[in-house]
Amino acid sequence: MPDLPRIKKISAVASSKLFKIEEVDLVFSNGEKRCYERIAGNRNRGSVLIVPIATNNLLLVREYMVGVERYEIAFPKGLIEAGEDILTAANRELSEETGYRANNLSLLKYLSTSPGYQTGQMPIVLAQNLYPAISQGDEPEPIEVIEWALNNIPSLIEHDEFTEARSIAALYLSLLHLQKLN
Repeated sequence: MPDLPRIKKISAVASSKLFKIEEVDLVFSNGEKRCYERIAGNRNRGSVLIVPIATNNLLLVREYMVGVERYEIAFPKGLIEAGEDILTAANRELSEETGYRANNLSLLKYLSTSPGYQTGQMPIVLAQNLYPAISQGDEPEPIEVIEWALNNIPSLIEHDEFTEARSIAALYLSLLHLQKLN
């Protein structure tokens, strides 16, 4: 395994409310030099994705996704607020988006969505033993909550509105975790 490239310089190229585009000048162990661009998120906060299981059902949400300009079915997710740890943020987002909180939260894994050009990793949290707890969120319209039977996962994978890679990966990780417990 070669040594990691040495970062010579990082320069901000552009920024918005959510992202900063950086140029990263690198020198590889063989002497080759390259300049890459990457999207840098907020390194201090990040976001979390939650896989809620209520009895034998998954809880999903249907909400508008501006990137693909349509409604998508996915797992609840959101920003980690300043001062929150991952599990506290997961329970808050779960409550805001589904009207439930969880007695049991398990951090399953950190996922990189596009490590070739995007910083950060998203923690995936499994939420079990749910109880009603509605909190006001920051969504522009009410979110539709969808219960999906665990014994009907193939039809979820095939569903035209269930296309988000993070949610599909989180589903797979959750099913593996549940199999280990049984």
